[in-house]
Amino acid sequence: MRNGSSWKWHIQDPASQRLTWSKPPTSILVIKKIQDDRLLQPFKDLCIFLMEEKDMIVYVEKKVLEDPTIANDESFGPLKKLCTFREGYDDLSDRIDFIICLGGDGTLLYASSLFQGSVPPVMAFHLGSLGFLTPFNFDTYQSQVTQVIEGNVSIILRSRLKVKVMKENWEKRGCPEHAVEENGLIVTKHGENELGKRAVQYQVRLILARVGNGSRIWVIVSTPTGSTAYAAAAGASMIHPNVPAIMITPICPHSLSFRPIVVPAGVDLQIMLSPDARNTAWISFDGRQRQEICHGDSITITTSCYPVPSICFRDPVNDWFDSLAECLHWNVRKKQSHLTDVEDY
Repeated sequence: MRNGSSWKWHIQDPASQRLTWSKPPTSILVIKKIQDDRLLQPFKDLCIFLMEEKDMIVYVEKKVLEDPTIANDESFGPLKKLCTFREGYDDLSDRIDFIICLGGDGTLLYASSLFQGSVPPVMAFHLGSLGFLTPFNFDTYQSQVTQVIEGNVSIILRSRLKVKVMKENWEKRGCPEHAVEENGLIVTKHGENELGKRAVQYQVRLILARVGNGSRIWVIVSTPTGSTAYAAAAGASMIHPNVPAIMITPICPHSLSFRPIVVPAGVDLQIMLSPDARNTAWISFDGRQRQEICHGDSITITTSCYPVPSICFRDPVNDWFDSLAECLHWNVRKKQSHLTDVEDY
């Protein structure tokens, strides 16, 4: 706004973002880590609490209830009332008010992939191996879930990447089942974390390409949320999720001048296979939906307009530093012994 002869710009502080409900939430999607028996009792307790104490409509994956441990246990009887969905078949976009994840970081990334448009707020409980994205402890789940239902909790908007793979003569090669044809493009799904290595699924997303003189490079393209994963292991900086940016991190590049860089969010990145490349390349999205990149194909990457609103335990800044200390032991070292003699040596 203008004040006299000077200009003043007012930018909203991302740390002040709060979740408030225009009307009380009525439906919740519960995502449970698959094939982890340790989560069966927490899953049962949470679902019964939501249905019986909070009178909520609860959605879960159909394959979760098909788990023999649940299907053959009579004590899980109340769970028969749950609504179910199947990934890739049922659209949840207009049914869910918010999401609760039980597992690790991969569980939250999977929940994000279910929504290609607007994503409901996500509350993630730390019941997995990593906890960068899961700030809540399940021991006090009843009071914490109640607080979220009542509203006025802090949230952080985690950016996602929108990736388009343009295929040359894609009709001849066939369209992958998970892809969508749009104006001659194969449009892949959004990804929240990063482009990473195929052998380590659900954590990173990797682009293998040949550029310039045909030397091989491995590149991780990630959001700030993904900067604490394989991007950091490859030498990149860890970036707070509130920073609007895209990271490009090479892995063991042949050129010593090819270093990790950070570009503004919204920039269009394009990656192509070198014409003289002897092999094809592969791209995957948060370790899922692997696609082959052939000669003549190109990849366009930019920031998605649909972020993931993650519910904070305290606030975006404290939660992030707590996750670094807990998961990476960042800036943690043994205490130095006290000097018994203060004289100068």
